[in-house]
Amino acid sequence: MEEKVGKLIVIVAPSGTGKSSLMRRLKEEDLLLDESISYTTRPIRPGETDGKDYFFVSQDEFKKMIDNDEFIEWFLVHGDYKGTSKKFVEKKVNKGHNLIFDLDIQGTDAMKKFFPHQAVAIFIKPPSFEVLKQRLEGRGTESKEALSIRLENAKKELERSDDFDHVVVNDDLDRAYEELYGLVKKLIS
Repeated sequence: MEEKVGKLIVIVAPSGTGKSSLMRRLKEEDLLLDESISYTTRPIRPGETDGKDYFFVSQDEFKKMIDNDEFIEWFLVHGDYKGTSKKFVEKKVNKGHNLIFDLDIQGTDAMKKFFPHQAVAIFIKPPSFEVLKQRLEGRGTESKEALSIRLENAKKELERSDDFDHVVVNDDLDRAYEELYGLVKKLIS
């Protein structure tokens, strides 16, 4: 009997679309979705566990993994590296596990490239750019310059929304969640 290969559910969206809220609710469900565990070079924080929250490695170890082409995607943020291990994902998928990812567009493109048959990308979209702008401005958490950068990035990301497997418009959090939940449930069954 052939074992079932798992699915990779990738959630991608511009800032301010409600992606974090939707993913938090999705993770509370009993959908048998494992979270991918990334590698990072940042120091371990109180309450975190190596191998559960992240795989914590030195910069030298991380750079060696880059040189050995061990990552699906990786990036450097605020001086710390973070990346998704090919081996980790392959092992889980081949054992029939379904994984959920919160990735940016570049990470999603890399995931689709490495796992074209297992990765399913779901783009969370605001009802309009104006609504997205209002949401980001309403947060009041960023400087005018940072907000401007986020909005420019969001425009570019929204132009790519049709490049992904599914689009969920977050015009109402509860309605969008029900759509996302139904879609994920269907994809992994």
